[in-house]
Amino acid sequence: MGLGKKESFARRKARVRYRLKSSASDRLRFSVFRSNRHISVQIIDDSKGVTLASASSLEKELGTMVGSNIPAAAKVGETIAQRAKKAGIEKCYLDRGGCRYHGRVKALAEAARSNGLRL
Repeated sequence: MGLGKKESFARRKARVRYRLKSSASDRLRFSVFRSNRHISVQIIDDSKGVTLASASSLEKELGTMVGSNIPAAAKVGETIAQRAKKAGIEKCYLDRGGCRYHGRVKALAEAARSNGLRL
């Protein structure tokens, strides 16, 4: 028998994070969390264990009625790029977790890149 859905996701997430941490230990982590209803992102300094900036489709100031679509993800990407600029962050690596790089995750990353953040 194969692995269950949750176990497969956890293994993919651990594999992605391990590869990124081993190759870019001096950079910050751009961690994306995607649920069925919303999407959120944090910029994390793993050496200190501190979140430096975050954004989510749950925030009222973004004005997204639905957090589970591509335009909402793009808006979150723009917001996190602006907050990263305020915090003095220019580049970090994309930790997509166990999710594929397409759809909402891709829209979020491309919006952050187009607003000046280097991923």
